[in-house]
Amino acid sequence: MTTPSSPFDRALAGLDALHAEDPRRVEVDGASQPRELWHAGRMSAWLERLEPAPDELVRLAVRGQHLQRWQLPRGDYPEGRVGYLTWRRDQGRRAGEKAARVMREAGYSEEDAERVARMIRKQGLGRDAGTQAVEDCACLVFLENYFADFSRQVERDHLIRIVQKTWGKMSPRARELALALPMSDAARGLVEEALAG
Repeated sequence: MTTPSSPFDRALAGLDALHAEDPRRVEVDGASQPRELWHAGRMSAWLERLEPAPDELVRLAVRGQHLQRWQLPRGDYPEGRVGYLTWRRDQGRRAGEKAARVMREAGYSEEDAERVARMIRKQGLGRDAGTQAVEDCACLVFLENYFADFSRQVERDHLIRIVQKTWGKMSPRARELALALPMSDAARGLVEEALAG
C-alpha cells in the first residue's frame, strides 16, 4: 500500500480513518460500512454537485463535518432547543479541532487548518463561501437521507419550522438541488407547506 503523496491526500485519508472507527454500521448496496464514513461520502458527493471546482480546504471541511460525532451522543445533553444547540456547538468545536489536527499532521499550515475548523464550526455562515458549502451539503444530506424517517417522529408543526429553518440556511443552488430530490408525496407536501408559510 502506497502512502498518500500530497497533504490533501494524507489529510483525506486521515479523516476517513477516523470516520471508519464509527462502531455504528449502515447497509449500502448490500455491503456494511461505518455510518460516519458513509455520511462523509454523501457530503463529498453533494459538494461535487453543488460547486464546480471547490478548493481543497472546502473539500476537507465538508468531509470532516461529522468527525467522530458518535463519541458525543445527543442523549448526553438535555432535551429541548437549548440542549440541542449546545450539543451541536460542541460537536462543531470537537470536529473542527480534530480535523485541524489531522491537517497539521498531514503538512498543512496552522492558518489552513484553522480555516477548515472555522468552516466546520459554521462560523461566517452566509458570508463565507466555504462555510456555506459545508452547511449546504449538511442540509442536502439530511433532506436526502434522514428527512423521511425524521418526519415520522416529529410533530407536524415542529417539523415545518425545522424545514423553514433548514431552508433559510441554504444557498439558492442548494435549494434548487433540494427541490429536485425524490421524496414521498407526504414529505413533499410537508416541504411545500413549509415553504409556503
